[in-house]
Amino acid sequence: MKKRHFIIFLTLLTFGYLPGFAQSGKAEVYKIEIVPAADGKKATVTANGKPFTELIFTDTLEKHFLYPIYAPSGEIITRGFPYAPRPNEATDHPHHVGLWLNYENVNGLDFWNNSYAIPAEKKDKYGSIKSGKIVKTKSGKKGELKVTATWVNNKNQVLLDENTTFFFKADADKRIIDRVTTLTAKVDVTMADVKDGMLGLRLGRELEMPSKKKQEFTDDKGNVTVVESSQSTASGNYITSEGKEGDDAWGTRSQWCMLYGKVGSDTTSVVIIDHPRNVGYPTYWHARGYGLFSANPLGQKAFSNGKEVLNFSLKQGQSVTFRYRVVVASGKQPLQKDEVNLLAGDFFQTVK
Repeated sequence: MKKRHFIIFLTLLTFGYLPGFAQSGKAEVYKIEIVPAADGKKATVTANGKPFTELIFTDTLEKHFLYPIYAPSGEIITRGFPYAPRPNEATDHPHHVGLWLNYENVNGLDFWNNSYAIPAEKKDKYGSIKSGKIVKTKSGKKGELKVTATWVNNKNQVLLDENTTFFFKADADKRIIDRVTTLTAKVDVTMADVKDGMLGLRLGRELEMPSKKKQEFTDDKGNVTVVESSQSTASGNYITSEGKEGDDAWGTRSQWCMLYGKVGSDTTSVVIIDHPRNVGYPTYWHARGYGLFSANPLGQKAFSNGKEVLNFSLKQGQSVTFRYRVVVASGKQPLQKDEVNLLAGDFFQTVK
């Protein structure tokens, strides 16, 4: 943890702010209920009986993910495509779905860009996250959902075992998702420094940044994706803990990053918070104006213009853990910086 962030943390702890999920004393902490489906392919999460999110296992999209994610206002913040397309939404990047975690280069295989859109003759260059299982659910003021999965190549050989725990909390104004994922190498694993990773979230049209021009993005394999302009309903803007805003947030390091905009009649704030114990803390932000909101601690070369490089690796049997907090808030105004810092401090204290 950087010295400045550690001092903030100690200050919050000293004055008793950190446990304050409902700091004002007037906010009721909602009951989280988690109900797995009979076939084990889904788990539904509610907050005081209202929709919160669902965990989805589907081999078609090559990974598991949370979708949809609801704001406290009841509005869905995630893009529907490709899992549940809605009218008039963007259909670029079919591998962007809900909230997920994977990486572009694991032993040379691309887990990030894999989807149903990859031709069969090219599938050998991609990896998939399979064999997802729900191993524990716990309802209450703090919901808990534990899942396992395997990261495999196209021959179904396991590279990484995944153990993930999601923690869910809610009150009238906020929804909080903490994701703690431990990856254990079944063989020697390299995760070379690349741009696309690690925690990804794809937002709906309203939270995109207004744009008047068509954009083209090329991945490391030369595939070009065109993103159409979105200015009719888009109202999003980024801001980081270091004060970077808009497009300037992309490719910078910070403890947290927030995207906010008008969704329905409320302002919705979406915050991703990095954890001091994560590799590469504070993370680089792969935060695009078209709705991709991603924290990538391993892709340092692309974001630093070659000044930094991190080629992460694990020997067989070694593990690494990634911890992230996602906050979705509804209100008349965006979350303020001091409010986000309190949520960050609580995350540091409660998730080790």
